[in-house]
Amino acid sequence: MLTIGVDVGGTSVRAGVVDEQGDLLDTARVATPGGEDALEDAIAGVVAQLRNRHEVAAVGLAVAAFVGTDRRSVMFAPHLAWRASPVADRIAKRVGLPVTLEHDANAATVGEHRYGAARGARVACLIAVGTGIGAGLLLGGDLFRGAHGVAPELGHLCVVPGGRPCSCGKYGCWERYCSGTALAATAVELLARHPSRSTVLARELSGDPGSVTGRRVAGAARDGDPIALRALAELARWLGEGLALVADVYDPEVVVVAGGVSGSATLFLDEAREHYARVVTGAGHRPLARIRTAQLGDETTIVGAATLARDARKKPGTLGGVAP
Repeated sequence: MLTIGVDVGGTSVRAGVVDEQGDLLDTARVATPGGEDALEDAIAGVVAQLRNRHEVAAVGLAVAAFVGTDRRSVMFAPHLAWRASPVADRIAKRVGLPVTLEHDANAATVGEHRYGAARGARVACLIAVGTGIGAGLLLGGDLFRGAHGVAPELGHLCVVPGGRPCSCGKYGCWERYCSGTALAATAVELLARHPSRSTVLARELSGDPGSVTGRRVAGAARDGDPIALRALAELARWLGEGLALVADVYDPEVVVVAGGVSGSATLFLDEAREHYARVVTGAGHRPLARIRTAQLGDETTIVGAATLARDARKKPGTLGGVAP
């Protein structure tokens, strides 16, 4: 059985055909448009492209949004047009296939649990470090979504009371110190405190302050830029702090670090592991979670969404084959 997974993000809509072994066979992509109708047209378009080349049985949508407990509707999506929208049913009508709907981090967690770095773990957490932080949690091998379908919002745990403002309306959220956006903000702060330092990042900032991005900071760190390296060290420390909080609450066997920032994991993950091991409650007297990068890389969300769609076809009525 082939199924299509669709990762609906604020920048692009990415789709792929996935087989029962979790292999991605074909892909299609389009820029994310504004407006509900245009967005749903874009999703139907990439699905149609892939259906022209493959016989598929179902579609799984993964969205960066609050998904209702019925797994059919989007309650709120900060970077997409949907508000209280019956997305799954509308897309199913457009494409003529069964459609499963899931939060993107949950879908990525399923992908890594079924085929990747969390395979076989009974308690596993995925931390998607990108523009912000998304998270997924498996307890007893099943997705944990909370009472209203929005758990776990780990990126909005407060780690610095009164700290950096967050788009959620709070201050000091974990993702304001551990994300691609946070990496850029830390670099800018360091440059402001050390204006005499002549570095690649300093020259970029003098020409265009808005040009300092997390990706550029990581690239400068690879080239040995001292400010960039300090910014990465700060990200590593905050990743370790957050992972210790996660471990204190959930005690996972494995934590998978995914998302765009994980592509630079060689620059910070070992330091984050060491910090986590130092500050977790009971340090030195308890087993530690294995901390790994996503084995499926950028494909993990697509693979997870397609897997949930396949599970729903095999086990109707189980919310994508995963317990609520």
